[in-house]
Amino acid sequence: MAKTPTAAGKTRTATSDKPKTATGYKPRTATIKRDTTETQIALKLNIDGTGVYKVSTGIRFFDHMLELFTRHGGFDLTLTCNGDLDVDQHHTVEDVGIALGEAFNKALGNKKGILRAGYFVMAMDETLAVAAVDLSGRVAYVVDDKVKVRLVGDFQSELLADFFDGFARGAKANVHVKTMYGRSNHHKIEAIFKAFARALRGACSRDERMAEILPSTKGLL
Repeated sequence: MAKTPTAAGKTRTATSDKPKTATGYKPRTATIKRDTTETQIALKLNIDGTGVYKVSTGIRFFDHMLELFTRHGGFDLTLTCNGDLDVDQHHTVEDVGIALGEAFNKALGNKKGILRAGYFVMAMDETLAVAAVDLSGRVAYVVDDKVKVRLVGDFQSELLADFFDGFARGAKANVHVKTMYGRSNHHKIEAIFKAFARALRGACSRDERMAEILPSTKGLL
């Protein structure tokens, strides 16, 4: 706090009437409950968080990816999913993607003042991955992970595309992720999630100059 002199030569503490938050904005939050015959999902998201997470899907490698996504994005996420893992991991991974995308779409509201698009290039040891996100209101996804094994940890690697498909549909967004090169299959997927988190963080960021403007010439996102 700044101190300013008074008429008598004494000092007083200057106070501010601005909100006592890091950005001065109200946090953007959403709660999603998604119940089907295949999965039961409960999710709470704070886009303007500090990377605090509590995640449980029954797939430990997938949990790890969602945890580092949360930390690198600076999001707060509480997520539980009880899925039919005795059948396959597909429903769990896809439905978590859908619910997470829906949470971002809901939390962003009318999307006025956001950057809308973001990208990031992520180095992870010998691996390099890139991600680009556009919160455009249109659904599209492209995944090129270069993973050559069926399982990474306990995660069925082919389902990475299903997660990003689900997220793109839930968020009504374009999502492109790609591993440029790498040796470790673990690193290939992890670098993608980290790049995606930071690209999404950029897309959700606010531009104070455009605070009341929708970032589209269509008038709708």
